[in-house]
Amino acid sequence: MNLENTQVQMRKGILEFCVLHIVSRGEVYASDLLDELTNARLVVVEGTLYPLLTRLKNAGLVEYKWVQSVTGPPRKYYKLTDSGVKFLAGLTQTWEELVRSTELIISRSKNPA
Repeated sequence: MNLENTQVQMRKGILEFCVLHIVSRGEVYASDLLDELTNARLVVVEGTLYPLLTRLKNAGLVEYKWVQSVTGPPRKYYKLTDSGVKFLAGLTQTWEELVRSTELIISRSKNPA
């Protein structure tokens, strides 16, 4: 088994959750999302983020608006919809349960045989 591949899959598994959390703070521009994810060491490229944002929009979890920029073309700013807020609440509950369960498992000492 390849450790690096498993690590990548683990990060991908929580990417949607992290993106929704960032967007939940208020309107956010995609490059700011990329910066925060990169700073958190969840290295993501545009080719991963934009399709994810499109899926979230098509699912009715996020919406966007165009805002004119004084330094270039208009920018898309994303925010959660009411459905997105509810969906994120459910994911947060699941995440907290998974963290507790995982910590319970990994914190146990090996039983001597």
